[in-house]
Amino acid sequence: MRFLLRLLVNAAALAVATWLISGITLTSEDTTQRVIAMLVVALIFGVINAIIKPIFTLVTLPVVLLTLGLFLIVINALLLMLTSWLAGVFGLAWNVDGFWSAVWGSIIISIVSFLLNAFLPDRKRAERP
Repeated sequence: MRFLLRLLVNAAALAVATWLISGITLTSEDTTQRVIAMLVVALIFGVINAIIKPIFTLVTLPVVLLTLGLFLIVINALLLMLTSWLAGVFGLAWNVDGFWSAVWGSIIISIVSFLLNAFLPDRKRAERP
């Protein structure tokens, strides 16, 4: 259940970024295809964030520390561009046009994800008697 909630939060955050940033596009024809495409893109994005982001962060740790964490925005933008590339490989109609669109998109996705995750029940609190 928690996995589905996280997937929906990612999909909503990606949808908001797609709606707000002109360089991030979703060109599916009908609503059902758009929803399915956003869910699959959210799944791809979640897998990339779970597997590749920790490796990128570890490799670039000196730069992340030197910039007081601001380099994480660049890492998130690069991962968003990787998600766009993989979406194209899988034939999904979701695309990020360039680096700056990815930067702004990653900022919006981070903010929306943070806000939506604030409303999700905390796993630690749910396990307490």
